[in-house]
Amino acid sequence: MQVALSQYFPILVFLAIGAFLGLAFVFGSKLAARQKPYPEKLTAYECGFDAFGDARRRFDVRFYLVAILFIIFDVEVAFLFPWAISLGRIGAVGFFSMLGFLGVLTVGFVYEWNKGALDWE
Repeated sequence: MQVALSQYFPILVFLAIGAFLGLAFVFGSKLAARQKPYPEKLTAYECGFDAFGDARRRFDVRFYLVAILFIIFDVEVAFLFPWAISLGRIGAVGFFSMLGFLGVLTVGFVYEWNKGALDWE
C-alpha cells in the first residue's frame, strides 16, 4: 500500500506548487498593482455604451439564427482539418465524400442567403 501511494507523491508536489504559485500571483498582484478604481472602470461594459434595460428581455430571432448559422459553418471547418490531413490515406472516395458534404453545405448557405437570413436591417 505504501509503494502505491508513493507513486502519487510527484502529483501532490505538482499540485502544491501550482496552488502556491496561483495564490502568490493573486496576492502579489493585489500588493503590487495600483488599486484606484474609478466610476468608469466599475461600470458594466456592453459594446462601448451604458447598459440599458433588463438582461432577460426578449431578443430578436435573428440573433439566434446568426448564432446557429455560425455553428453550422464552424462545424464545417472543423471537419475540413482532419479530412485535409488524412486525404492521402482515404483516397478518391474520401475526396468525393467531402465534396458531397461541401456541396450540401453550399446549397444550404445559398438557400439561407436567398431567404435573407444573412441580411441585417
